[in-house]
Amino acid sequence: MPINRPLACTTAALAALAAGCAPAATVRQAPPAAAQAGAETYSAPAVLPLRFTAQPTVPQITPRDLMSRLYTIADDSMMGRQAGHRGNYMATEYIAAEFRRMGLEPAGENGTFFQTIPLTITRLAPGAALSVDGAALRLGNDWVPLPHLETRFTYVPRMQLRDAPVVFGGRLGGAMISDAQAAGKVVVMLPPIVGGAVNYRVWLVPQPELPSAAAIVVPSVDISSQSLRNLPFAQSSGLTEPGRIPTRGPAGVLVTAEAARRMLGADPATLQPGAAGRARVSGAFDYAPRAVEAPARNVVAILRGSDPAVNRQYVGISAHNDHEGIADRAVDHDSTVAYNTVMRPQGANDPVGTPTPEQWARIRALRERLSADGTRMDSIYNGADDDGSGTAALLEIAEAMATARTRPRRSILFISHTAEESGLLGAEHFTENPTVPRDSIVAVLNMDMVGHGRAEEVRGGGPYSIQMIGSRRLSTELGDLIDALNARRTPPMVPDYSWDAAGHPANRYCRSDHFMYARFGIPITYFSLGYHPHYHMVTDEPQYIDYDHTARVASFLHDIALEVANRPARLVVDGPRQDPNAPCRQ
Repeated sequence: MPINRPLACTTAALAALAAGCAPAATVRQAPPAAAQAGAETYSAPAVLPLRFTAQPTVPQITPRDLMSRLYTIADDSMMGRQAGHRGNYMATEYIAAEFRRMGLEPAGENGTFFQTIPLTITRLAPGAALSVDGAALRLGNDWVPLPHLETRFTYVPRMQLRDAPVVFGGRLGGAMISDAQAAGKVVVMLPPIVGGAVNYRVWLVPQPELPSAAAIVVPSVDISSQSLRNLPFAQSSGLTEPGRIPTRGPAGVLVTAEAARRMLGADPATLQPGAAGRARVSGAFDYAPRAVEAPARNVVAILRGSDPAVNRQYVGISAHNDHEGIADRAVDHDSTVAYNTVMRPQGANDPVGTPTPEQWARIRALRERLSADGTRMDSIYNGADDDGSGTAALLEIAEAMATARTRPRRSILFISHTAEESGLLGAEHFTENPTVPRDSIVAVLNMDMVGHGRAEEVRGGGPYSIQMIGSRRLSTELGDLIDALNARRTPPMVPDYSWDAAGHPANRYCRSDHFMYARFGIPITYFSLGYHPHYHMVTDEPQYIDYDHTARVASFLHDIALEVANRPARLVVDGPRQDPNAPCRQ
């Protein structure tokens, strides 16, 4: 619900902030850099305006150019850039116009910069219901359906239960029952532990192989009707090629802790996997397709290389152009910033919690500092960092290369993907329907969220920090090349490879567009500055971005791409390849 004053300790306030809903009026100052929960002080980064008039860009990669680009890309007029909606269409028009102005070759379809993906949008159909021993649960209060239970979201779920028995399945990512034990049953499973804390975003972690289950039920945080709009179960997307959106089970459901107890007859935390429930569950839900408002489009361009012997090989640089659109309800922007600064330092990755009295005092004090000029209601997911920052950097790199006196030997392929937030669908479609031969792509350097790297905002952050994932998974040479190049920089970037660890619970190797290339054996590296309190919140706006840091990242990728493009031989792929149709595993 909207918050018009400093937060009070109410469930409604928590629900509104959990949803992260939040357009804009005027900003007084940038919010304090996100401290870890429990920090005693907050230091505000340099104040930037809510509005900024774009200036003509220059050939060099500069913070001012990045501001001009990002304030355009993440403006309220772009309406959150959700794939299949007019705002995303407008953003792709801007990106293509910039590629055209730079003199790049169109590399989309039919001589254009665009590749339209066959996107379908589905929403929960009327009539969704769930009951325990004949007692109805309230949709949006007691339960909500999930649209998928795997990393690649390419199917529409349906659930049909009639007096199904219940079993406790264990914990996602931990000890659990076998598929034979789950057959025909509603399997209640505890949410996964991620980074030492319970993670209720269960669709972002590898899911159990329980194909015979009737449904998988996960107890979650307090469920509100606002959550229905802001979590993916309200709108799912998929590709519409024949057979690409099959129905397959089991369906997934989030329920309240009380509903889970009713199903099992006990607190699931007290049970051993395999314990039989004491109730029978009935219910059904389905998803219905709806027409997209506007075409969802990748934007693709080529800077042709100088060496005819290898200029049909490509070094890809990518970022995604879409975000989350508009929330159904507006919330108080500054209250959201204050709450997340104290309670959710990684934004939507962190669960909503009830603050202690001391935390409430800090939230109220911070909110009052931020809102000296009055309340600002907000409902647009501007996506300045996710991934407006990567898109702006992509354009800056493209202009720097297009205006350089010499061109690289190999060609550079600039790819602006759509529908990343819908399940990497733009990258999935491009890699399965590439506009250049897929085996001609020698590497892909992917940027996602390269705008927030301050030490106060991001664990391990700092002025030269960078998180890198996947650089040696398929090609040891690529990782060695990046490290050697970095060692020659003054000062060097400070890489954090910890997110690349096999089995890392955050599962980040699987969560951005680079994976769609890696599954075909194309060497990749994923570059990011990390999670922060604005992640997947309406507060992700351009006045909070560290443009100096983004410029350093863009310059780093510019140099890496040139190094790869100018090598005598293409990168050797010496890492294990996976089945391209198999699920991703960190």
